[in-house]
Amino acid sequence: MVVVTGVTGKQHELMYSTSPHCRWVCSLVRGDRNGRQITRSTADTAQQPSVQQPLMSSSAMMRFCNASPKRRLLSRVECFLSSSDPVTSGWKKPRRRESLTGGSDNASCVARPEYRVPTRKRADCKAKFEMTGSPSDVPAEAVLPGEDAAWWQQFPKRWTIVVLCFFSFLLCNMDRVNMSIAILPMSAEYGWSPATVGLIQSSFFWGYLLTQILGGIWADRFGGKVVLGFGVVWWSIATMLTPVAAKLGLPFLLVVRAFMGIGEGVAMPAMNNILSKWIPVSERSRSLSLVYSGMYLGSVTGLAFSPFLISKFGWPSVFYAFGSLGSIWFALWQRKARSSPSEDPDISEDEKRHILGGNTVKEPVSSIPWRLILSKPPVWALIISHFCHNWGTFILLTWMPTYYNQVLKFNLTESGLLCVLPWLTMAVFANIGGWIADTLVAKGVSITNVRKIMQSIGFLGPAFFLTLLSKVRTPAMAVLCMACSQGSDAFSQSGLYSNHQDIGPRYAGVLLGLSNTAGVLAGVFGTAATGYILQKGSWDNVFQVAVILYIVGTVVWNVFSTGERILE
Repeated sequence: MVVVTGVTGKQHELMYSTSPHCRWVCSLVRGDRNGRQITRSTADTAQQPSVQQPLMSSSAMMRFCNASPKRRLLSRVECFLSSSDPVTSGWKKPRRRESLTGGSDNASCVARPEYRVPTRKRADCKAKFEMTGSPSDVPAEAVLPGEDAAWWQQFPKRWTIVVLCFFSFLLCNMDRVNMSIAILPMSAEYGWSPATVGLIQSSFFWGYLLTQILGGIWADRFGGKVVLGFGVVWWSIATMLTPVAAKLGLPFLLVVRAFMGIGEGVAMPAMNNILSKWIPVSERSRSLSLVYSGMYLGSVTGLAFSPFLISKFGWPSVFYAFGSLGSIWFALWQRKARSSPSEDPDISEDEKRHILGGNTVKEPVSSIPWRLILSKPPVWALIISHFCHNWGTFILLTWMPTYYNQVLKFNLTESGLLCVLPWLTMAVFANIGGWIADTLVAKGVSITNVRKIMQSIGFLGPAFFLTLLSKVRTPAMAVLCMACSQGSDAFSQSGLYSNHQDIGPRYAGVLLGLSNTAGVLAGVFGTAATGYILQKGSWDNVFQVAVILYIVGTVVWNVFSTGERILE
């Protein structure tokens, strides 16, 4: 019998037998990370009773374990193999037997405690347990933190922001394209000429151009939450006021459409600002691709539901129905969104560390360093590339129904249905491109190379398919080329559209406002130039101009762009 003194001052009597029925090897090892000593023992007998494990001081442990080195080594290895980190292990409370053999009361001994590994229910749940007292006090199966929480409470906060931005862009294009459908019964009711219809359609861009840069400045100063919320409310009210303005007269309608452009003009800069603070670089391409796919799906939704609402309830119902959806979105936005993780009281510390990646949170900008921004070649690469990209994109999306009708000889119904196909293709391929880009970043490819690869696909893909479009002779192949052109164009969401946050996260709103202003101007001038080209030439000439600009954009982008931060 050996008498030892534990940490608590109590004496423990340990008796062990040398008989063949009960040969015990006892050892003491250091316990958990808090310094607890735990007595472990093993036996080769078929019945291994368990008793409470004594806690021992270090001096008693040394005296008790003064056995042969071989025995101590074997016992320590056995105890180490039967234990593991507290996160992935669990203790079952040992059972006490009154006697080991024949009911003898003085034959009690320390036996190996029963051990059970708890089942982990979620691979990404990292639980940390603080073990106090003896191992027998720890429950057999600990409850992981947040195990009983609902799935929507465990949804990452950063992706909540992304989903809300997705729906804001969905509403943005729904409210924009409904006029292209409703203008037909409106012009018939009010007797508008084609010139008047063109004036109404273009009035949207008056306000849209005005707030591209201003929206970026406001977002960088006051936060993306405030500016994007303002934009959605503003354009939703303007949408619902459209039927009233049309009845009052043409000047009122033009003003309301320009007001709607003001609201939608701040959407992209504000979204870029808020995602630059919420999304780490490893998830940047996927998040932006998902948000921009909301625009494409918004066009599909608007084009699909507008004819139904007009036929059932009249053309004003389109504006009332689509505009009212903005109030639902705004209520969710006010409740769930914050401009940055540091302002969100509900975000977990683990997610905040994942988002920040060791970077310190910087205050919103108080002034915009215009001279510094405009002196950087990568900024001009963004502006020029955005212009070249949007020239071809706006031409295809604006003149596509006319091309289907005049060249491919589709009727208006068929043209309308086929106009949905490029939007769907862009929504799908934008998310595929985002996944590919983030995968390349995760595998160690530099951000600069990833942005250049993705944008080169976004330029050279449409250039190839537009060149091929002038060679095909069947309508089916022409539609296929058009869809492939727009699908490859969507890779730009992981190229230049993600680059604003790479080179200057603090000024992401301003940078997107600058480049998107050039993009909108390309759409306005490109649409007008296409009409002039068609009067003097053919569709082949239209496509040739777009291809040349795509190639120019490819050269400028690959020479001057970068994925490194150049603006602090």
